[in-house]
Formats: sequence, C-alpha cells, structure tokens
Amino acid sequence: MGAHIIDGKAFAATVREKVAGHVSRMVEEHGIKPGLAVVLVGEDPASQVYVRNKGKQTAESGMASFEHKLPADTDEATLLAIVEKLNADPAVHGILVQLPLPAHLNSDLIINTIAPEKDVDGFHVVNVGRLGAGLKAMIPCTPLGSLMMLKDFHGDLSGMNAVIVGRSNIVGKPMAQLLLGANATPTIAHSRTKDLPDVVRQADIVVAAVGRPEMVLGDWIKPGATVIDVGINRVPAPEKGEGKHKIVGDVHFESAEKVAGAITPVPGGVGPMTIACLLANTVTAAARSAGLPEPEGLTA
Repeated sequence: MGAHIIDGKAFAATVREKVAGHVSRMVEEHGIKPGLAVVLVGEDPASQVYVRNKGKQTAESGMASFEHKLPADTDEATLLAIVEKLNADPAVHGILVQLPLPAHLNSDLIINTIAPEKDVDGFHVVNVGRLGAGLKAMIPCTPLGSLMMLKDFHGDLSGMNAVIVGRSNIVGKPMAQLLLGANATPTIAHSRTKDLPDVVRQADIVVAAVGRPEMVLGDWIKPGATVIDVGINRVPAPEKGEGKHKIVGDVHFESAEKVAGAITPVPGGVGPMTIACLLANTVTAAARSAGLPEPEGLTA
C-alpha cells in the first residue's frame, strides 16, 4: 500500500474559499476591499504565467488586483518609485515584486523598500526578524502552505523530528522557524551535510527544498514519514517526444511514495498552496491595517 497523497490542489481550493468568505465579510461589514499589487519586470515566461494566475485568483476571491508590468531595462529609481507609491496607497494592502528581477536591479534593496506590513511574500528583513523572534509577522507563502498541510494531516506536530533539506531564505530557514513554533524539532540540512541520507532517515517530517531534481530518494525516507516536496524542476522527458519536458520535485516520488506515510505530489502539492497563501496573507494584512481581528483559518 502506498503513501497517502496530500492533495495540495484541493487544500488550496479550500483556503481560497476561506479567503473569499473573509473578503466578502470585510467588504460588507467594514467597507474594506483587500488589494494586492504585483510588480513584474521583464519578459520571463514562467513569471508571466505566475503573475497571470495570481491576478486571476485575486479577482476570483473578490479582492482588488493591481498589476504593474515593466520592461526588462527599467532602472532602479523607477522601480523604487513604484514601490513607494504602492506603500502610500491605502487601497493596496499587499505588495509583491516578482522574482527573479533582471540582474541590473538590486533585489534586496527593492524587497526591503516594501513596507513590512504590506510585504505579503514575507521576505522583508523586518518580517524575517519577527518570524525568528516568534513575533507576529508576514510569513513566506511556501513555508506557510507547507505547515498548513502538515497541521491538517497530523494535527499536533509537537515532538516530531523534522529535517528540511535546503537552507534558502525563501523556504528552508523560515520553514525551520515555523516548525519550531509548532513545537517540532527541526534540523536544517543541505547539499553539503555529511551523511545526508542518514540525517534524513531520522525524520518524521521531511521538507525537500534543495532545488535538485529527484535528489531525495526513497531509501532516505523513514518508513511512515511525511514528505513535503517543495521542488519544482523542469527536466527533459524523452518518453513524451523529442524536446519535451516534465515537472518533477526534489523527491524521487516513485520510490519515496512506497515508503512514506504521506507525501505531496509534484505538480499538485505545495505549488497551488503558494498562491493561496499569498491571497491569505493579503487578507491578513488588510485586517491588521484596519485593526480587525486576525482572519481565522488563514495562518498556521
């Protein structure tokens, strides 16, 4: 019998329903319509698809969607001016600057110019610090979605050993902070960790976020462990025809699925939760800005 498949697509749909309900109540009861602004610089195809999906789902949830699409040669001063304008706009509760930015732009400078309370990606150093200190913060969307799925499946995570493979500021580090907050015992491992397979085998929860296709193999997984695969890797698929590609995770699904107790697929696992949590963060930001109670069911 294989592992339980954690359906991120279905879970994300549930989160979006909750978001829409909160948005409707905020509009009706308080006259507040949460607004999300997305800034895209350049013509990166993957980013364009992602931004288009964000805009569509933002509108479907009843929120206001603001898009700023800029040419790849946009200078830093122009981009900073747009961010500052959005900071000052009371109709905008969440700001997202789509990464990666063109090489001539300083991503850290741009991200840290976003007002922390509108930083719905959770990348601003103030939010990073607040999360690390256990204070109220905007939480990065992918770790937030991962934790929501873990809590939905397990309930209480107290005392569980968790290994996060990957140490990025976007997933690995904030994931560890969230698991600490849930009373799990996280270990951050990475490509240079000694005896990495043995370290992973100690885990009740494995979060794979290393960015290497199918790196985590089934024999790395402790029998019955829960595997959250954050990876999204485009690899050749000659079986589909010449020049064709497919999307795989950082976990070798076929072998891991035979050992794990539960696992997220790729695609259809963590990916859909990222946009759902972006919408959730925007509603949370709108509530906080108005001094309203935290929306239920939208945070971990």
